[in-house]
Amino acid sequence: MSYPGSLQRSVSGGGTVEEISPGRWRLALPPGEAGQYRLAQLDDYRLVARRDFPWQISARVNIRMRVSDVMIPGTWGVGLWNDPFVMSMGLGGMARRLPVIPNTAWFFFASPPNYLALRDDHPVQGLLAATFSSPRIPSWMLAPAGLVLPLFFLKPAARILRRTARLLLCEDAFQVEVDPMEWHVYAIEWTAERVSFRVDEKVCFETGTSPVGPLGLVIWVDNQFLNFPPNERLRAGTLASTRGHWLEIEALTVV
Repeated sequence: MSYPGSLQRSVSGGGTVEEISPGRWRLALPPGEAGQYRLAQLDDYRLVARRDFPWQISARVNIRMRVSDVMIPGTWGVGLWNDPFVMSMGLGGMARRLPVIPNTAWFFFASPPNYLALRDDHPVQGLLAATFSSPRIPSWMLAPAGLVLPLFFLKPAARILRRTARLLLCEDAFQVEVDPMEWHVYAIEWTAERVSFRVDEKVCFETGTSPVGPLGLVIWVDNQFLNFPPNERLRAGTLASTRGHWLEIEALTVV
């Protein structure tokens, strides 16, 4: 199966997704102030329930990709995940969906002040090859956890909750040393036992922390940050940018 012909576009805050030449797509964000969320995204799961996400073990993602700047304020990347943080009641054609614990395998770029790791010995900024693995707990069973969400924003409670979250959520990550402004071929091979990450056909990272499916494909660039460092409270928001930024992709396949 090849993409992006059957992918859905998601945009916000002036973001755009366009095919600039046959088989080459540009996901772009305009400049803007902090306080407004800006997103340009392609995915293959927005219209289906999480249990019907298209990719099960095993799957391989290949994509040729570059970005406009080494340090885009926010996040960008490509990979497989379970879209864990969304809450949708079916409006706008989206499937009904409640938050769950993350399962991911992706190339993920995070600018400062992003800090998304629960373990203190993992890289948290720059271009990462990263995975999260967690048990498949039905979203309705996690609903009571929403009552403790405000505690993540209080420093004393957040420290305890951060340590507790490690009991459910396993993670692994590696810093990828490439120039993302140059064209590179990125590949993710996901099996039940391992996830292998390649750049230009060379293995850069392998991990036994493998996510639990089903998962969906996501390619995105946005201006958000999530900051949850050790001994601090959770902070989240959006970042300003004085100029526009883009992510270009081509030669995308998923098998």
